[in-house]
Amino acid sequence: MPDYSIGVDMGGTNLRIAAMSTDGQLLEKITLGVKIAMGRDYVIGEMCDAIHRLTAQYGGTGRFLGAGIGVPGIIDLETGMMKKSANLPGWSDYPVRDEIERRLGAKVFLDNDANMAGLGEKWFGAGRDVDNMAMLTLGTGIGGAIILGGKLFYGMSGMAGEFGHVTVEPNGVLCGCGNRGCAERYASATAIVRMAQEAIDSGEAPELSKAASSDPEFSAKSIYNLAIQGDAAAQRIFERFGEVLGILLADLVNVLDLEMFVIGGGVVSAWDAFAPKMFAELRERSLVYAASAPEDPMAKKKGASAQIANYARKKTIITQALLGSDAGLYGAARIPVSQ
Repeated sequence: MPDYSIGVDMGGTNLRIAAMSTDGQLLEKITLGVKIAMGRDYVIGEMCDAIHRLTAQYGGTGRFLGAGIGVPGIIDLETGMMKKSANLPGWSDYPVRDEIERRLGAKVFLDNDANMAGLGEKWFGAGRDVDNMAMLTLGTGIGGAIILGGKLFYGMSGMAGEFGHVTVEPNGVLCGCGNRGCAERYASATAIVRMAQEAIDSGEAPELSKAASSDPEFSAKSIYNLAIQGDAAAQRIFERFGEVLGILLADLVNVLDLEMFVIGGGVVSAWDAFAPKMFAELRERSLVYAASAPEDPMAKKKGASAQIANYARKKTIITQALLGSDAGLYGAARIPVSQ
């Protein structure tokens, strides 16, 4: 049994913990619900208990190198403090890394969850053949990571890549960060449910209304299922989602002009419902993308490597994450190995 590390991906909804060998083999994964209302001590306790279970199971056959933990917020990398998190109320100015290290008795590496996902895709996924890329994670909110020369770009204060809080509609919907019209209020799982509820309240979405009243776990996935069955109201929601995501990507492509933009997170499973509108909006709004877009950006089931091989050089590749929802786990687990 080789040495191993632990990767943790804490989203606004799910807490996932995995043991991974140094050669990138995922040994075991535990998924828990994030009970934010129970408070940060409870959530950290659940996380540490799961890590203890994994280290007890694999500790006899390999050396534990430490844990990498991705959390949805702005992190002070030097102190391990959570500066701010729109989706974790009560966690601001809290020494998250030190508290977890105290409970585990092991080295812990803390970073933003989207940065971890970006590293996962760079090392093992869609971005493994490029040096410069950006990652967008579409989940409860929108996360982002920028990788330049194979390394994360943090910016002056460690806050680079907050793509979810780019304003896409001035004076739009209020966001948890305090701004109005942030991208994640229109292009995230939470946004899909919000727009569905607004459609239901308008009285013009009978199928959505029926689904919401009969399904206690009414979610973005439920709305996607209606969209692919032809429900017009559900389809309009994903068209709006794609429109806003296209606006956001157009800004990012124009400003960053990177080789690749990788889109991950749970909502990517609805790619067919939102991507056509996203690409149309992107091509219309970005001068850079219009000049560098591949001939067939919606190519079915092509991995990033295949796309790069098939398209001429200096094309802007926008593709789905290859590691799916496990990208953050791979990135987080890789951090202790790479130090």
